Amino acid sequence: MNMPICPCGSEHSYAQCCGLYHHGQLPTSAEQLMRSRYSAYVLGLIDYVVATTLPIQQQTLDRAGIDAWSRSSQWLGLTVHEHQITAQSPDHAWVRFSARWRDAQGEHQHDERSAFVRVNDRWYFIDPNHPLMAGRNDPCPCGRAAKFKKCCAVLI
Repeated sequence: MNMPICPCGSEHSYAQCCGLYHHGQLPTSAEQLMRSRYSAYVLGLIDYVVATTLPIQQQTLDRAGIDAWSRSSQWLGLTVHEHQITAQSPDHAWVRFSARWRDAQGEHQHDERSAFVRVNDRWYFIDPNHPLMAGRNDPCPCGRAAKFKKCCAVLI
């Protein structure tokens, strides 16, 4: 039986890669989460994209815009260039990647170094389009029991 290759570029089958995460298994790394988010865009799984964004940012997301972009794009591929755990904490990471797509305006490539945080064994994407609003000594908006300056501020 020929299983479809995962859209994330891993060269594994979807069922043995991002399909696991889309059906409830938790990614164990920021890279796995980032790859599964890309696959969710490809497949129009907007609920997954929202649910894997830092909870305090979820209500600020433009679901309709995300859905429209997902559906109006032909997704051309993902390249992960680097996955890095921060020196300050194993619960903070960056993933540097390039995502390619085609839409009515032509072909595009988006290069980004995304920040991720793990809270209670669950990785979340920190959306740079919706800044975390916290003072240095405020509790961290990610929900971990730490001051912002000792937690997610290391990623910004």
